[in-house]
Amino acid sequence: METTLLRRRAAEKLCGLGGPVPVSNWLFTDEALQQATAAPVAVHRAKRLAEAGAVVHDATCSIGTELAALRGAGVRAVGSDLDAVRLAMARHNLGEAAVLCRADALAPVTRNAAVLVDPARRLDGRRRFRIEDYRPGLAALIDTYRDRDLVVKCSPGIDFDELRRLGFAGEIEVTSYRGSVREACLWPAGLTQPGIRRRASVLDRGEQITDSDPDDCPVRPAGRWIVDPDGAVVRAGLVRHYGARHGLWQLDPDIAYLSGDELPPAVRGFEVLEQLALDERRLRRALSTLDCGALEILVRGVRVDPDALRRRMRLRGGRPLSVVITRLGSRAAGGATAFVCRASR
Repeated sequence: METTLLRRRAAEKLCGLGGPVPVSNWLFTDEALQQATAAPVAVHRAKRLAEAGAVVHDATCSIGTELAALRGAGVRAVGSDLDAVRLAMARHNLGEAAVLCRADALAPVTRNAAVLVDPARRLDGRRRFRIEDYRPGLAALIDTYRDRDLVVKCSPGIDFDELRRLGFAGEIEVTSYRGSVREACLWPAGLTQPGIRRRASVLDRGEQITDSDPDDCPVRPAGRWIVDPDGAVVRAGLVRHYGARHGLWQLDPDIAYLSGDELPPAVRGFEVLEQLALDERRLRRALSTLDCGALEILVRGVRVDPDALRRRMRLRGGRPLSVVITRLGSRAAGGATAFVCRASR
């Protein structure tokens, strides 16, 4: 029964991996499925490795998700793991042609291959967020493979400054899919373009932004549209680069909201109907005048509880609207501003 339920959960997450055994017939453990990379993200990484011409050793192969994507991209790959049960599942999932062995990720069993590692970040079903809680530890991995090309899948919330203190000098790629930031991946200098240290990959739109792109993004008052950049762009610290690419500008130099007179292709935006200093009575009147009945609230740089504020607005209209609340100006002189908007979709 557990296997049947896990296969149902895996159907969407791993759809598209392919291989000799359909994902609908794969074997899983609950924890392994939770940690498994979603198929679009794994395929994206596999394509990058294929383009680099790398031979890959997946040193924490688990049930075989990354290996399936690598093989689908035509990458020569070998997998290893300490967990004998997961290795047996990987054998079933990938077929007899897969090259698998039981080994500790911190005890190298290959020589010239690029090493791919996905450290465990869950304990008893709960996520671990601190670098020191990764298993195997990130510092130990970087030290073990200091002379090798090491690719590491990490939590998207990982501390970039702490990575630099550990001696990591490559590229940090933050990837999103379906509006959700999925992971941060560490790429060694040998497998990325020279000079790139941060990259945002928005898989839904096939868009990539890097810190080598222009970042001449001015600060101006709001135009027709407000844009909340994809989470991968924000997390990678590439808001200015994204704005420069799409002809947008910042509302405030320290806030991630952008504005412009036109929306980038396929991007959801918020058309500004009214701008006012954040005052609940004024906001309630504005929403009532605009016949608002359903309200989406976005907040950055201001301490506001969207759910509590929505209840206090006492909305009775029939029109769905959005409110973008943010701080404009320096912390000393700045104030909270509310933009009443109509979402593009």
